[in-house]
Amino acid sequence: MGLIPTLKEFENKKVFITGHTGFKGSWLTFLLDQYGAITKGYALKPHTSPSLYLNLRFSDNHTSVYSDINDYNSLQKEIKSFEPDFIFHLAAQPLVLESYEDPKTTFEINFNGTLNLLEVLRESNTPCTAIFITTDKVYENKELNLPFSEDDKLGGKDPYSASKAACELLIHSYHTSFFKDSKINIASVRAGNVIGGGDWSENRLIPDIIRSVFENKTLAIRNPVATRPWQHVLEPLHGYLVLAIGLCENPLTYSGAWNFGPETGDVKTVKEIVEIAQTNDLPIKMEVTSTIQKREANYLSLNIEKAKNKLDWTPKWDSEYAIQQSLSWYQKFYEGAVANELIQENLEKYTTINERI
Repeated sequence: MGLIPTLKEFENKKVFITGHTGFKGSWLTFLLDQYGAITKGYALKPHTSPSLYLNLRFSDNHTSVYSDINDYNSLQKEIKSFEPDFIFHLAAQPLVLESYEDPKTTFEINFNGTLNLLEVLRESNTPCTAIFITTDKVYENKELNLPFSEDDKLGGKDPYSASKAACELLIHSYHTSFFKDSKINIASVRAGNVIGGGDWSENRLIPDIIRSVFENKTLAIRNPVATRPWQHVLEPLHGYLVLAIGLCENPLTYSGAWNFGPETGDVKTVKEIVEIAQTNDLPIKMEVTSTIQKREANYLSLNIEKAKNKLDWTPKWDSEYAIQQSLSWYQKFYEGAVANELIQENLEKYTTINERI
């Protein structure tokens, strides 16, 4: 399928996206709109200010429904009336720290929301290809500093990670019990720490850096040595899209779980990310707060050989370049640039280069 597909396979296809108002959902919806898909988003109203979704302009092929993933009747109605060819499920409570504050809601949104979508698919029995987005945090992390492969044991010490690991078991159960011999094709995807312009969520490093600079705040760092597989948002999204195409054409080969992340050796600590930002002339006032650092994993890395070998997918931007592009996006946005044009600029860079940078 190639490193960067033309993605014309999505032209005039109906694509249903849950969580389309979030950071990754906004980028994905915009990309599919650019590729000529007919998109329908289903999510709560944007909860950050600024909001990437509200700053983007879409074609007339895009419609948006503000509703709750746990409203089963609403979800069923919208999917049934739309009759999607593809579904991308991103609706979630995506933050580890928030899961400690409200574990019940985290499980209700992440697990029950996924269950609702699987049930809608099971009851409809209409041909469809669905990609379920989980996280790199689904693995049992014993802090051995080794990259996780798709067949490694699932786990999750914090409520967020546990809720997503539970989703993986749920997805696998529905696949083997109901969808294996049907026309409904499903797969799950586990991405590393995704960065890029337009994310204004709380307790995420790049947005926190941006707030510290443009709101003249002190940057509070929980764990400077925490190591993560940082990657630009375009990397996993193109992986998801390539996988969806493959899954539609050959479900026996492409169902199951998939990792998308940077190269194994291309991981960086929180401190290194801050230093890269400082070398890009961002004035950062930083302080370390140690109250909760033990409640998050120290090291995360993904083995991406399966995606590289079976999908011909490989990351194009190394973590440092991804960070620089992300910071540049925000700087230009605050200088008055239009969000559409900033994403188009990133997309053009990403799709025109033929070698890793």
